[in-house]
Amino acid sequence: MEKQMIILVGYDGSNAAKDALDLGMKHAEAFKGKLIVVRSLVGGSDKDSDDIQSAEEDLAHAERCCRERSIPCETHLLIRGLKPGEDIVRYAEECRADEIVMGVRRRSQVGKMLFGSNARYVIMEAVCPVVTVK
Repeated sequence: MEKQMIILVGYDGSNAAKDALDLGMKHAEAFKGKLIVVRSLVGGSDKDSDDIQSAEEDLAHAERCCRERSIPCETHLLIRGLKPGEDIVRYAEECRADEIVMGVRRRSQVGKMLFGSNARYVIMEAVCPVVTVK
């Protein structure tokens, strides 16, 4: 039996993330794959409940989009004390993702220096191909 392609989508509800979800769904349809949609929150178990509720709503939206197109999908809210980039790379390794799809936002050079870039971390550290959408 052929292994089902696993496509991990980093999803935070932003427009860039919605575009990444759309591309991930297209890849899943084309390759008869499965989507794993993740949302990472920095912090631990003491994370604000409003942030958790918002993240769960974002993931529910992603799941509905997949269901409407009959695409196999899992969603996971990650609150493991890691930065989102680190969380995505680690989770991609744990679920043996074949590809990561994520949205990127344009930032100024100063913005990149001050805040770092989760997308850059994922691109540099992931063991599978990374597709970015802007």
